[in-house]
Amino acid sequence: MDPHLLRTYVTVARLASFSEAARELGYTQSAVSQHIAALEQDLGAPLLTRRPVTPTAAGERLLEHAGPLLLRLDAARVDVVRMAAAPAHGLTLATTPTALGPRVLALLPAAGVTLRVLTRDDIPAAVATGTADLGLVDGLAAPSDPLRLPDVAPLTVHGVDEEPVAVLLPAGHPLAGRPGLRLGDLADARWIDAPDAGLPLAQLRAVNGGGAFRPALRYEGTDLRTLTALTAAGHGLTLLPRSTADAVPGAVAVPLTAPRVVHRTELVHAGAVGGAAGELVRGVREGV
Repeated sequence: MDPHLLRTYVTVARLASFSEAARELGYTQSAVSQHIAALEQDLGAPLLTRRPVTPTAAGERLLEHAGPLLLRLDAARVDVVRMAAAPAHGLTLATTPTALGPRVLALLPAAGVTLRVLTRDDIPAAVATGTADLGLVDGLAAPSDPLRLPDVAPLTVHGVDEEPVAVLLPAGHPLAGRPGLRLGDLADARWIDAPDAGLPLAQLRAVNGGGAFRPALRYEGTDLRTLTALTAAGHGLTLLPRSTADAVPGAVAVPLTAPRVVHRTELVHAGAVGGAAGELVRGVREGV
């Protein structure tokens, strides 16, 4: 498939409008219609209904493939350009709220750093497409096991740190005085679903082998102070790295004793990196 036609199709489907897609892409509306017609002819199937503009069943299936395909093309272009370019003097680091720990903080340059807080799913794509030089990803894993990252492009991964995890509860919670907690015993508790700030409920279900872990409240931000304040106020439990959960006003951090999992942080980059990014990678690899 011609990637130009595919990109036009994705834009039309996203905006549900041929004219809006033409404005965004800088084409005439006639050119957009021709792109869609050519793609439909190539695939032998109608991809869009016209009034209203919505994907057909075949179009929906194509959209499932289109995002990863276009991302991989963008990543390939950036990777080749990066190899030919001079090393950048600055450093753009993408991270989740809970991934930036003392080890990487100590390695950051004194100047020229741009820090971007993104979701876990967005960080590998940002590194692959060059909007970030390096990425810090984190999640739950068995000790020494690597994280499962989306296959967006060839990425190099370096383990940064592992630390225990704890359940954060309101200070008056009946379980707040326990020396430790089993995750399986909390599957039916009230939880806060904060996929972009705390450790996602989907990861809790995965390491526990199932269980409800139903959210009492969903928080769609990335601010850890807001998340811990919600927990302290009794809106639900949260699983966090032990260093993040400790000393939260109005809340108690109880260590998770089973299953045996840790909060793991990894540094990711695409291809060879130089300049400030290369120095940080070398520091992580050498254990500085």
